[in-house]
Amino acid sequence: MSVIVIEFITLDGIVSDPDGRDGTPTGGWAFRHGPGAVAGDKFRLGSTLDGGTLLLGRVTWQHFAKLWPHRDDPFSARMNAVPKLVASTTLPDVSAWANSSVIAGDLIGAVKRAQGDLIVAGSLSIVHALLAEDLIDEYRLLTFPTIAGTGQRLFPDCPPTYLECRSAEHLGDTVLSRYHRPAR
Repeated sequence: MSVIVIEFITLDGIVSDPDGRDGTPTGGWAFRHGPGAVAGDKFRLGSTLDGGTLLLGRVTWQHFAKLWPHRDDPFSARMNAVPKLVASTTLPDVSAWANSSVIAGDLIGAVKRAQGDLIVAGSLSIVHALLAEDLIDEYRLLTFPTIAGTGQRLFPDCPPTYLECRSAEHLGDTVLSRYHRPAR
């Protein structure tokens, strides 16, 4: 089992409001490079989705639940088919997106009990909680050539962590980089 975090990120480490829906002054930075910059399987998840589980926070799940069920390309089919765990104490109904269920109880406990790979998309509060417990095995970061200056950072004040760069791939205006923890 691995915990894989996937994030759109700016050069200065900002991950908030990449699509502009939050209305921040610098929001929408990912979409300034056109829809191709974010479309399809940019994070090279491939078969990881077939045997894994998406782990999402309430806000990310609600946003995705409006988008993905209405798409029918091969990557969207994988996104719609994958089991989805939603970390929320306030979301009463997750029937809007197939294969979704709310985590009953403790997030950290649910992550430790999980079978197969967990893929955390966006969901910064979950990422920070898992980072604090040293539970993240891999980061897949799609870096955009933007300096946002303000916003929420992927790595706020956190202890030093040493990772191995497994790959860096130029994708249009962006770079997909994969960082793994050394074997524990």
